[in-house]
Amino acid sequence: MSSSSSLPQSVYNPRRHVGVHPERVSDVSNTEYPGHYPDEDHSWNLDKFKENFQVKVQRLSQRSIEFDIVGVDASIANAFRRILIAEVPAIAIEHVYVWNNTSVIHDEILAHRLGLVPLNVDPALMESRTPTGPNSTPSDRNTIVFRLQVTCERAPKGSGKEYINEYVKSGDLQWVPQGEQATVFSSNPPAPTNKDIVLAKLRPGQEIDMELHAIKGLGKEHAKWSPVATASYRLYPLIILNPKKPIPPHLAKKFAACFSPGVVKVSKDGKISIDEHSMRKDSVSREVLRHEEFQGCVELKRIRDWFIFDVESEGPYAPERMLPESIKVMRDKISSIRQAAEALLADAEGTGEPVPKAGVDGDVEMGDA
Repeated sequence: MSSSSSLPQSVYNPRRHVGVHPERVSDVSNTEYPGHYPDEDHSWNLDKFKENFQVKVQRLSQRSIEFDIVGVDASIANAFRRILIAEVPAIAIEHVYVWNNTSVIHDEILAHRLGLVPLNVDPALMESRTPTGPNSTPSDRNTIVFRLQVTCERAPKGSGKEYINEYVKSGDLQWVPQGEQATVFSSNPPAPTNKDIVLAKLRPGQEIDMELHAIKGLGKEHAKWSPVATASYRLYPLIILNPKKPIPPHLAKKFAACFSPGVVKVSKDGKISIDEHSMRKDSVSREVLRHEEFQGCVELKRIRDWFIFDVESEGPYAPERMLPESIKVMRDKISSIRQAAEALLADAEGTGEPVPKAGVDGDVEMGDA
């Protein structure tokens, strides 16, 4: 380890490392729990957790974000990933009423395509439709209505094109305001997030006329309600050179080629160094471990509690909103579990007293969500 390393010293704590070997990985489970290390207290402590916990945005664009979560167990990181995919609500087309469709695409196939078109409607402004009860009937509070009316015709001679409306695209969906929706959505009228998605091809005389109803739902019911195109994470890679066995200068370029581009720097005199800023890009392919001449020269590790998340937003959420939205869902789940546990405790004690609805924060004071 270089004394001039820009990484925190705790990165080199072997207790945090997952070992990467030619044909296996080692130390995949966390060992810092009560009773594992003699004379060490590893009971959960909020203040200690706050010291180690970090969330840092590394890259942000209009549709994607890369951020690090440091200091949590894999179970927590995976819970966020699964919530992002399946339990953050979104709006999608659910009911399709076909008045006329003379295209070559069957009604069911076209309806399925329409359901997968991502919409820009903020789910917070809509209520969920329920199978029964007052919210089972379509209304301006739970349903967005679109109309799709496209007819293909021959283009006039000299216009430079052969057909008019030969492609039916997502941009052809026309929003039909209901009730107070014109006021509620005045700043951001409902529409597809991408207006160039081709839904069908038409030829002169063919027509599509449909009414579409979009409602609020969750990705665990159908993928069309998933607000992300992808949500994944990987463990932070760590490459440790052995100073006792340096790479021979004539093998420097071969060594560098074993890693992702930019991770290993080679000086003019053939000296090897690791670019710590680019190290996060390494795929840990283990290519370097295949070569006998590099045995003992380098160790490959991953940091067990440092997660690099890549999230691509495809719905109404800005990428930076995705993690806070998943945290809201998780806190609601924790609140429900706590309320159920308190009800079981009250029943076991025979008090028979009604259990008040638990707050999200409970006995741990947390910042504003």
